[in-house]
Order: sequence, then structure tokens, then C-alpha cells
Amino acid sequence: MKVFKNFDIPRKYLKSILLIGNFDGIHLGHQKLFNKARQYKKKYKSKIGVITFNPMPKMFFNKKLRNFKLMNLSQKTEQFKKQKVDFLINQKFSKKFSKVKAEVFIKNYLNKKIKTKFLFVSNNFKFGNKREGDVKLLKFFEKECNYKLIIPTPLKKNKKIISSTLIRKNLLSGNLYNANKLLNRNWEIEGKIQKGRKIGRKIGFATCNIDIEDYLIAKPGVYSVKVKLGKRTKKIKGIANLGYRPTFKQKKILLEVNLFKFNEDIYNRIIKVEFIKFIRSEKKFKNIKQLTNQIKKDIKVAKKSLN
Repeated sequence: MKVFKNFDIPRKYLKSILLIGNFDGIHLGHQKLFNKARQYKKKYKSKIGVITFNPMPKMFFNKKLRNFKLMNLSQKTEQFKKQKVDFLINQKFSKKFSKVKAEVFIKNYLNKKIKTKFLFVSNNFKFGNKREGDVKLLKFFEKECNYKLIIPTPLKKNKKIISSTLIRKNLLSGNLYNANKLLNRNWEIEGKIQKGRKIGRKIGFATCNIDIEDYLIAKPGVYSVKVKLGKRTKKIKGIANLGYRPTFKQKKILLEVNLFKFNEDIYNRIIKVEFIKFIRSEKKFKNIKQLTNQIKKDIKVAKKSLN
């Protein structure tokens, strides 16, 4: 898959099947969209391209919206490859770009620059200055700009439309099982291991500390996890605490992972933490002994869920 930072793409990628959106999570609903696009690719012998925005427009306009994303750009790119996308336009979302009129975006970008052949968007897609553009406007310019607009029916589960918003709600409420079902894989956080206060090591449970940056803060608590380290194919089983460590009066949200049967120095390495099961909510303990006893119980539950 070829990645571009703007709409100036080589000729061989013109007249393609184009999908536009944030695609945060690349969940079952998105996967249905890509499946439909692959059918068009086979029928019309065209390439599949994706336009996505970084940062996400919602985060750009609301600076207070710090922890929101389900995945980072690296994970998103990896998932696009799995969906057989041929090229990605990762457009920087800036103040200047946000002021592009919807009509200008259609005529100058979708038509003149990349000569879109088939355009896939969701039925609630909004674009252009002040979100003035929608599917009605795209339909209006369909003939003039020589593209065919495709708006697949949203995928539903239990009468609810599968969306990134629904997945966020599940993660925030601790319903990891549902979130993973909607994603069609385990939710994961990718981050760099940092040096911490070494509290875990002092009480007999050494942990890797990961800054979650602008990922969504799922329900604070204890989770069973699987960790992917570098190019190793075998995942390492473990237990994680996502939260503020109330027993130690930690103020910053932190992801701490205790890896089972693992004793290597991996500071500054990038790891992927796959969330398997929500074990319990975070709580404050009266003393260290209470905490260590609870950790031992949590590890037993985690190991059982990982077998």
C-alpha cells in the first residue's frame, strides 16, 4: 500500500474507488464497506484508495478532547493493508484545509486532482467548511464530476448501528467483550515503554509503563492482556492496570503491564497491548499487603482467561 500526504498522486492511482472517513477502529461496519469496495475492484479492475485525516477533525476543533482515539495512525495503516487498500491519502487536517468549501473539495480534489470513479461514504458523512457538505451535495455533483456515489446500508447489531461511538461507549463502561466483538478483533494500545517509579518492582510485580497519549481512556481497572513485542510472532501473556493507581495517589493516567514469565529489559521499545478481558474496576487499598493479595487474585483470573 502506498501512502501519500496530499492529493498529488501518480497517474496510476487516478480513476479509483475512493473511501473517505476517519475510520477510527476500522470496525465491522467499516469492514463491510471495504468488502463492498473489493467487489467493485474485482468487477471494474480499479484500485482502492482511502482518504483519512490527521488529526481527526473532531479533535482538531475541540482541543480539550485529549483522549478519544481507538487507534493510532500506525495501527490504522496496518488495518488498511489487511483490507487490501492500494493507496492511502493521509491528509493533514489544518485550519487552512478546514476552510475548503465543500463544492471546491468535490470539484478540485475529488474530480480534478484524483478523478474519482466510485465514491464510498457513510450516510451521515459531512465535509467542507463548517461541515456544509453532505451526501445530498455529493449526489448533486455526481454527473458533473463523473463519479458514482455509493452509500452502503449501515451495519447493525442488536438494532444499534455499529460505529466508533458505540465502541467507545462500550470501552468506557468496561464492556470490553462487546467492544472486541464490534471491532472483530481485540482492542489494542500501541506505545513506548517508559521508566516509571518502579513501585511494581518494589512490591514484587514489575511492570512496563506505557504512555497512552491520545488513546481513549477505557474504564480504569485491571485487564488480562496479550503483548506483541517487535517482530516476535508469539504474543506474551500478562495483566494490565489502566488507571491512576489510587493507592499511590498517581495523578496521570497510566497503562502498566506485568508480563508473565518475562524478564528482559525493554525500556524505550514499542509494544502493542491487546486487551482480552476486563477483570475489575480500579480501587484504592488501605495498605500494600491488601494490594499485593488482590494482585495475586487478579493474576489467577487473568491466566485463566488467557488459556
